[in-house]
Amino acid sequence: MSDEPIIDLHSDHYFMGEALRLAVRAYEAEEIPVGAVVVRGGRIIARAFNQVELLKDATAHAEMLAITQAEEAVGDWRLNDCTLYVTKEPCPMCAGAIVHVRFSRVVFGVSDAKGGAAGGALNLLQFPGLNHQCDITRSVREEECRSLLIGFFSERRAANKAAKAGPDSDSGQAAQAGAGGED
Repeated sequence: MSDEPIIDLHSDHYFMGEALRLAVRAYEAEEIPVGAVVVRGGRIIARAFNQVELLKDATAHAEMLAITQAEEAVGDWRLNDCTLYVTKEPCPMCAGAIVHVRFSRVVFGVSDAKGGAAGGALNLLQFPGLNHQCDITRSVREEECRSLLIGFFSERRAANKAAKAGPDSDSGQAAQAGAGGED
């Protein structure tokens, strides 16, 4: 029998799993399913999920909320010895905050070609003119992260289509029946 642990609690796979659990909580709260954790010294010091609708705050992205928690946990705004794990590539707003707090590394699940700021649409995390650049690890548990987002937006489109069709329409009833998703 090996002395190696069955689960490597310091692995990217493990920490992204924690971020995925938070993304599911966002999904259940009807928020865009993005979750984030901040890790320092092999321990999670902050956990958050998107809460834009809940808090009625456009800045309440998972990354921003996790950054605030991590700063409080560390007692400083500098998080240069921390790693951020997030299920979706950070947007420009979050990327700006990530650079400012000086994360050493950012790990994300699924890329965002239209709005990602860690190499998808642009790369603010490694922009040469800024005072800090982060190491980036992409595509960790990518399929799980992607399927959560696809499922969420598919359900939202079906619900919106049903609402536009109205309750007396046959197509509205069909859309409503299909919007439930699978458990």
